[in-house]
Amino acid sequence: MKTFDRTRRFAHRPMGLRALAAFCAATFVLGADPTPALAQKYPDKPVRLIVPFAPGGGTDVLARFMAAKLSDNLGVSAVIENRGGAGGTLGTEIAARAAPDGYTILFTSASYSFNPSLYTKLAFDPLKDFVPITLIAMVPHLVVVHPSMPVKNVKELVALARQRPGEIFFGSGGAGSSIHLAAELFIATAKVKMTHVPYKGGGPAMTGVLAGEVQLLFPTMQSAMPLVKAGRLRPIAISTAKRSPAVPEVPTVAESGVPGYDATGWYGMLAPAGTPKAAIDRLHGEVVKILTQPDIKQRLASEGAVAVGNRPQEFDKFIRDEIGKWSKIIRDLKLKAD
Repeated sequence: MKTFDRTRRFAHRPMGLRALAAFCAATFVLGADPTPALAQKYPDKPVRLIVPFAPGGGTDVLARFMAAKLSDNLGVSAVIENRGGAGGTLGTEIAARAAPDGYTILFTSASYSFNPSLYTKLAFDPLKDFVPITLIAMVPHLVVVHPSMPVKNVKELVALARQRPGEIFFGSGGAGSSIHLAAELFIATAKVKMTHVPYKGGGPAMTGVLAGEVQLLFPTMQSAMPLVKAGRLRPIAISTAKRSPAVPEVPTVAESGVPGYDATGWYGMLAPAGTPKAAIDRLHGEVVKILTQPDIKQRLASEGAVAVGNRPQEFDKFIRDEIGKWSKIIRDLKLKAD
C-alpha cells in the first residue's frame, strides 16, 4: 500500500499570490532581521553592572541608585558587581572581556578617560573594546578637609601647604581615579606640594579622611554631601568653574585664589564591543526615561549632579574629547600610575 505523502503533494502545488505574500511577510518578520526578535525578548535574565571601584564611592553610590530603577524598568534584576583596583582598570578589563550579549555593562567614571595616558600598558582599548550607551551625569568634586584641619578656605589651605610642604596628606580612590586627578590638578595649579595616599576606592578614601589618616580629599559631591551635612567633613571649595546650586555657599577653587582650576567628574554606561544594537537601544531608552523623571533630576541636583542621558554617538564624542583633554594635562603634570 502506498503511503500518503502530504509534504510531497503540497510541495508540487502552485502557491497563490495571497499565500505567497503571506509567506514572504512571515519570512521577513521571523528570519530576515533578528534584531526585532532580540528587542522583544531582551532582557530575559539579570543584567550585571560592573563598577570598577570599591563600594561606597561616588560611582558606586550612583550605580546602585540607577540599578534599582533599571530593575523596575527592565523587569529583571540589575546586579552591581564591584571590581575595584588599579584606578578602575581591573574592573574595566573584566567588562571588556565579558560576552557582548547585553548582560554585562560597565558603569564607570571620569577615570575611564584618564587611564589611557596614566598607564603604559592597558589590557583594553577604551575606544575599540567598548560601545557607549549614555553619559548619565556630570558631577563636581568637593574639596573637603577633616574638621581638625586649621583651614576654612582654599587660601588658608594653600598657605599651610606652602609652610609645610609635603606634610599635608590627601587621599584618593587609587592612582588614576578622578579623586586623584582632581587633587593633582589642584596641586599643580596652586603650586604646592602635598603627599598622595591612594586607597582601594572612593569609599575607603572617605573612611581614611574621617579617621584622620589623611587631612584632605577631593570626593565627588554626591558621595560627600551626607557627611558634610552631618558636620563630619568641612567643605572649603567646589571644583567646577561655577558654583553649584546644591551648595551655593561653597565657593569655587578658582574664585578662592587658584584661578584657572576646573575639574568636573562624570559617570556613564558602556557595553563590550559587539553588543547587539537592540540591547544598547533598550538600555539607553530605559536610562533616559529614568533621568528625565522630575523627581530623579531633582534628587541628582540636590547632590550636585546634573543628569544628562545623551545619545550613544554623543557620548562617544564626549569620551574622545575627554581622553584628548586629559592626555595633555597628564603629560604636562608628568603623571604615571605604573
